[in-house]
Amino acid sequence: MNPIVRNILAVIAGIVVGSGVNMGIIMLSASVIPPPSGADVTTTEGLKATMHLFEPKHFLMPFLAHALGTLAGAIVAATIAATHRMKFALAIAVFFLAGGVASVMMLPSPLWFSLTDLILAYIPMGYFAGKLVGPARPNLTYHANR
Repeated sequence: MNPIVRNILAVIAGIVVGSGVNMGIIMLSASVIPPPSGADVTTTEGLKATMHLFEPKHFLMPFLAHALGTLAGAIVAATIAATHRMKFALAIAVFFLAGGVASVMMLPSPLWFSLTDLILAYIPMGYFAGKLVGPARPNLTYHANR
């Protein structure tokens, strides 16, 4: 497969898988750690209005969703990428970091959570994924025309 096409597919697959993992954890979070009584977690407006009711334990699942979603997406992208695996893992991390920054700007979360989330859940997970997958394998395809 053409390396450029493969790298484009790596990015798309990384974003799709990372988003799926993130959303899956968010969907399960209310059953693991129920939201505060009276909190509407189904809309952004509901979250804004009731964020003051949240305790530190309520921020654990969103952090895990962001970190594990980024990690999964970066692993997928780095695994599929034909070249520059670390760069593709970090590119996925930067993509999700941009989403994290947007989320921090839209939702009034506590400063400690915003900083923890933005500093630990994205770039470190992309870097870890790149290290975990390792460098690209050399192309060992035999070419008769050489």
